[in-house]
Amino acid sequence: MSKATSSAPSQRMLRVGEQVRAALTQVLQRGEVRDPLIEKTVISISEVRMSPDLKIATAFVTPLGIADHAATIEALNRNAKYIRGRLTPHLRQMKYMPEVRFRDDTSFDNYKKIDELLKSPEVVRDLKDEDGEE
Repeated sequence: MSKATSSAPSQRMLRVGEQVRAALTQVLQRGEVRDPLIEKTVISISEVRMSPDLKIATAFVTPLGIADHAATIEALNRNAKYIRGRLTPHLRQMKYMPEVRFRDDTSFDNYKKIDELLKSPEVVRDLKDEDGEE
């Protein structure tokens, strides 16, 4: 029998992704990255997705309080090799230290759009029953 391949991440990928997320959070909170843009910005790391071979970690980040995320994402990617080196003490158990890539997390924008749609008058009207109650 052949094993069916799935696009869902394995338990190992999820566990390692969470370990990398926690380590990244510690590195950024301690101010170990000497970049003016990164130092003055509060950065939230919502998720880290690992490649199947655990050699690439894609971190989804949201710079808080900044409208233009592109500059912060670019600064993080510019300092990715340094950040990778700072992760080493936190992830000693790993055979290979993953390459870290930073991406903008747009999930909060998607949640906001869905929330606005659900509160729109048309949807509210459709959700009310015949008596006018929800």
